[in-house]
Amino acid sequence: MIVVMNSGYTKQEMDEIVEHIKSKGVKIDVCEGSAKCVIGIIGDTTNIDSDEILSFRYVDKVLKVQEPFKKANRLFKAESTVIDVEGSKIGGNALGIIAGPCSVESEEQIIGIARSVKKSGANFLRGGAFKPRTSPYSFQGMEMEGLKLLKLAKQETGLPIVTELMSTDYIDKFVDEVDVIQIGARNMQNFDLLKQVGKTDKPILLKRGLSATIEEWLMSAEYIMAGGNENVILCERGIRTFETYTRNTLDLSAIPIVKRLSHLPVIVDPSHASGDWRLVEPMSKAAILAGCDGLMIEVHNNPQNALCDGQQSIKPNKFDSLMEKVKILGEIEGKTI
Repeated sequence: MIVVMNSGYTKQEMDEIVEHIKSKGVKIDVCEGSAKCVIGIIGDTTNIDSDEILSFRYVDKVLKVQEPFKKANRLFKAESTVIDVEGSKIGGNALGIIAGPCSVESEEQIIGIARSVKKSGANFLRGGAFKPRTSPYSFQGMEMEGLKLLKLAKQETGLPIVTELMSTDYIDKFVDEVDVIQIGARNMQNFDLLKQVGKTDKPILLKRGLSATIEEWLMSAEYIMAGGNENVILCERGIRTFETYTRNTLDLSAIPIVKRLSHLPVIVDPSHASGDWRLVEPMSKAAILAGCDGLMIEVHNNPQNALCDGQQSIKPNKFDSLMEKVKILGEIEGKTI
């Protein structure tokens, strides 16, 4: 349930209705935007009388929220959320470009790629220190050593780090050393992990699960936000279907749907979605025109010998060419990098 306030209310009037609603045993979330103020009511609202709230002269209307996600709901916050990480933004009119290798392999590799993608216009550096793999015999990442190398790459380039957290065992380390904590597709419904990152103040990049519905995805975001962390970035990375010509099926329709339902920024990972470097450029361009708030692209200087997902990584020169087109398409959509 949400309460939409009329303009011109005083602080005393706001305090009065807030206390009245709290007396019903629910939690509230006040969002004062540039156009209007909304009071979100979270909890059991069965004993709240809408007519009673409407009797306050400074209340415009009371709406019941049908969706199970509340804090992530655009009804609770009409203005789009913008995530600001050391001056690099994702959301609103800002297009975030996250680029780098699937996994960190060496100091030379990660620093070289970081320099290259920054020169091309990327404003975030991705790289897996810990890698969840389907096979236990596949390369699992350099782990803590990989995290050290990501820090070195940041020192060299200034690019904020985006990397995946797989276990609550490392959460304190990630909070100290990582700029955007990624929750991967396989952990989208790892609710213990979601609760723990919800207690932090770090931006969380939440990837859509392999077979997750849009509502399930948004409910996972709700877990994080319910813990107090509202800095959530949603990432569409393709879902599993019966199609075999692509690794996954990139659901571009999810972008306008989620942006209608939620105020959270939505980015797209065309690399994991397609599994084919040849599809990264067309899917990136389509995602921009579909209204996404950013891209997450795998870039590797030697894809043929990459230790992880080389077939879906593009080379630095290809990324540079793509960025020129992304900038033009972004301008068409009113977004800048």
